[in-house]
Amino acid sequence: MLHRFNYPTAITGTFLFLSVLCKGQDRAVGNYDESLRERVHFSPLKHWMNDPNGMVYYRGVYHLYFQYYPGAEVWGPMHWGHATSNDLVHWKEQPIAIYPDSLGYIFSGSAVLDMENSSGFGTKQEPSLVAIFTQHDPQEEKSGRNDFQNQSIAYSNDGGSTWTKYASNPVIKNPGIRDFRDPKLTWYAPAKKWIATLAIGDHIGFYSSKDLKTWTLESEFGKNAGCHAGVWECPDLFQLRFQGNGYWVVTVSVNPGGPNKGSATQYFIGQFDGHRFEALSDSTKWIDYGPDSYAGVSWSNTGNRKIYLAWMSNWLYADKIPSQGWRNSMTIPRELHLEKIGTRLFLGSLPVAELNNLNKGPVDLLKQDATGPNIHKSIQSPFLLKLKSKSDEDFCLKIKNEEQEWLLIGYDHHSNRFYIDRSQSGATHFQPDFIGRSYAPRISTDSTLSLQILIDRASVEIFADGGLTVLSTVFFPTVPFGQMDLSLGHGKSWTQIDYQPLESIWKAND
Repeated sequence: MLHRFNYPTAITGTFLFLSVLCKGQDRAVGNYDESLRERVHFSPLKHWMNDPNGMVYYRGVYHLYFQYYPGAEVWGPMHWGHATSNDLVHWKEQPIAIYPDSLGYIFSGSAVLDMENSSGFGTKQEPSLVAIFTQHDPQEEKSGRNDFQNQSIAYSNDGGSTWTKYASNPVIKNPGIRDFRDPKLTWYAPAKKWIATLAIGDHIGFYSSKDLKTWTLESEFGKNAGCHAGVWECPDLFQLRFQGNGYWVVTVSVNPGGPNKGSATQYFIGQFDGHRFEALSDSTKWIDYGPDSYAGVSWSNTGNRKIYLAWMSNWLYADKIPSQGWRNSMTIPRELHLEKIGTRLFLGSLPVAELNNLNKGPVDLLKQDATGPNIHKSIQSPFLLKLKSKSDEDFCLKIKNEEQEWLLIGYDHHSNRFYIDRSQSGATHFQPDFIGRSYAPRISTDSTLSLQILIDRASVEIFADGGLTVLSTVFFPTVPFGQMDLSLGHGKSWTQIDYQPLESIWKAND
């Protein structure tokens, strides 16, 4: 992904020096107990992070690489940071995986298990992990050229810990397009070839290869589809099944142009024949309507599961948020699925089942207070709230602290929209667009409204109606929120209110 901030001119001339300086260093010394540190979401111990990259599952380990600058808390010469997990919830930060070199910074990309050893970097008995990524040359950009972004590969024969760059990089050369980046690899089994889905300006290019080294442009998609308010970035291509039928899904982020200002990720459902993607509809659909879910992509090599992760921030203010020592987190990992409403297919997402590993034990609030629609309870984040009521009823959830700061989460039946209001949630002064309400339409037509609301120290993610509508937002209270007021309109009653406190994923590291 291309940066969205200004940075010191000196950085462009010294990124190789900084990379050498950082090589061999383990993660910085510190702790995970800061007041604004998320408790169930991954964040780096120190410094700047943005897009998730290179996500691959291999031998029981989920690898998460990410855009990382080890020199400051703002965007700079990009490296691939690295974290690993055995269960998608507990993460261990590893040493930096891939460093900038003479071809440029290491921008976004993906990684796969080369099962057939098509690249020749490993063997069929011991296949390699292969990563593909954009290299961004700042000197070529500064000189006024348009071909300063090219695609390179690297391979790992030790399970993703260390990477060797291919000697003949780049493998996909830029034809003269300024925004030419973020390749995502997919294995297309019928033709036994790899597909690289690449962002090209405001649309997508599909490239194919038999060996991950030599690539051919197959087709392009999206010039007349979806949102074009900003540049397209971080695409993905994967297959999902629904009622016995296979469908292909393309996701792609756009910045700006999101439904609640700034960054967001759209998707298209259709068919892919190894050459061309045909969407069932060219209309814009958002995988997450919130202002803080961007550059999301899926893990590879996870079998029938399709697990998705996004950067939980927005390019409008990502470099200004008031965390100290580090900046930005990831969303909770989400499992993707298809659902049909009427004649239209939609992409839904829910927190991965492994989140239950953190459950301290649910509390049925209906048993504690079953007499009315209003609940008042002391809380301690993180927690997961599961709610059900009739869909013709408004509801409002207010979480607050003793500093008179509060966050509103709700549903308005008349407009058929969910909302999050963070205007009084704490620190909001750092960017004018941070203040206000975010909205998301209700897509489901079911008579029962069901929600999962995941609240951490500095974020909320709403998953409505089985994840058909998702709304994610960050916030920054002066002190943690400790009280919850939950109310339901029309004098009606809830059919489910389950409060599930969650353990911190950093417990072993604090």
